Amino acid sequence: MKMTRARITIVEDEPAIAEVLQYNLEREGFAVRVLTEGDTALPALRRDPPDLLLLDLMLPGLDGLELTRLLKRDPATADVPLIMLTAKDEETDRIVGLELGADDYITKPFSPREVILRIKAVLRRGRAAATSRSLLETGEIRIDVEGHRTWVAGEEQALTATEFRLLTVLAERRDRVQRRADLLRDVWGYRDDVDSRTVDTHVRRLRRKLGGAGDRIETVVGVGYRLRGERP
Repeated sequence: MKMTRARITIVEDEPAIAEVLQYNLEREGFAVRVLTEGDTALPALRRDPPDLLLLDLMLPGLDGLELTRLLKRDPATADVPLIMLTAKDEETDRIVGLELGADDYITKPFSPREVILRIKAVLRRGRAAATSRSLLETGEIRIDVEGHRTWVAGEEQALTATEFRLLTVLAERRDRVQRRADLLRDVWGYRDDVDSRTVDTHVRRLRRKLGGAGDRIETVVGVGYRLRGERP
């Protein structure tokens, strides 16, 4: 039985970059669609959401950050994994993108191989969440790993694929401190200790979505994070 190819949409207005990305991704076996403007990309993505979106932040018309904001507010596209591409060096752009719900970012210039590895890591996280068959409960937090659903005090919370995987890993290892490097490896799939601010930004966003229960994700200064289990 032939497996369906993962569908990647690239939103990039620089033809040379889009062509290189499309060529290398298609060689890797992905089905690739290229869009060039944020204004036209929004309705196209809503009509036909891809398995992953590769999004340049500097776009004509509707820029990448605003496009991310609109996609994450729409139930039809909120769960689409998203990797940002940016030529900007400012940390603020990356943090804002992650706060809006992006799963990862890559700064230009980049190698096509790096992009492919990042895409595979994000898709692998999504598949792991979809195929796992377990129910995790800790205090008021309840996680249906198979169904990719989370409840806090009985109320369902919408999490991105990366936020869901991060919470699942912390819940599976509750009361044990997880180093940032370990979380980058086990949640993001990175072998190298890349920018650990990625972890910090996602933890901050996850705490906010969990409301009062978010306080149970404790910062262990100089080490990492721990999800506090139920108190006796």
